[in-house]
Amino acid sequence: MRALLVEDDATIAEFVARGRGEAGVAGAPASDGEAGLDLAATEPYDVAIVDLMLPKRDGLSVIEALRARGVLTPVLILSARRSVDDRVRGLQAGGDDYLTKPFAFAELLARVQALVRRASRAAEPTTMSVDDLVVDLLSRKVTRGGVAIDLRPREFALLEYLMRNAGKVVSKTMILSHVWEYTFDPQTNIVDVLVSRLREKIDRPFDKKLLQTVRGVGYVLRG
Repeated sequence: MRALLVEDDATIAEFVARGRGEAGVAGAPASDGEAGLDLAATEPYDVAIVDLMLPKRDGLSVIEALRARGVLTPVLILSARRSVDDRVRGLQAGGDDYLTKPFAFAELLARVQALVRRASRAAEPTTMSVDDLVVDLLSRKVTRGGVAIDLRPREFALLEYLMRNAGKVVSKTMILSHVWEYTFDPQTNIVDVLVSRLREKIDRPFDKKLLQTVRGVGYVLRG
């Protein structure tokens, strides 16, 4: 999942970014309305999280401009305003849900996932499998051949991305943009290191190897 956060409060932005990373959600931040509108209108996102009180351009006008351009990305509004009138204005402007501050990250994540499911008109799968490797997205448990595998958050995010693209070769750049929230030099070995750590856990103890390297191209998870 790729989520755009448009929030000028550095503390809230850091809180959401940290939780988003732990949940394996990729994305980009924007600290003002103009930057948020530009990113949301030009980059593919599964959902946008937009604060109402923003510099340069307020959140309501960002949402209205997106809808006027035909951008249908689901929008979760963040706001300290709690009145019914404020919530109604946000939804009438084109927002899809409204969450008041302060909030728990678990609720933010649940609302984001619900918006993505609603937009796709399909239920998010709760488990994924390739051969005898099984990932439970709700409990975040991983097993292979019935044996439990303990993964760190970044390792889990990489495995989930590979599972969602099972049988397809994904490049280092694609992994960087989906698993990390920052822009890294594609020539860095950060992806190789993470893949190596994941391979040690899901492949090395087993006879059949699922995570394969396609030299000069990227990686693929195949059953």
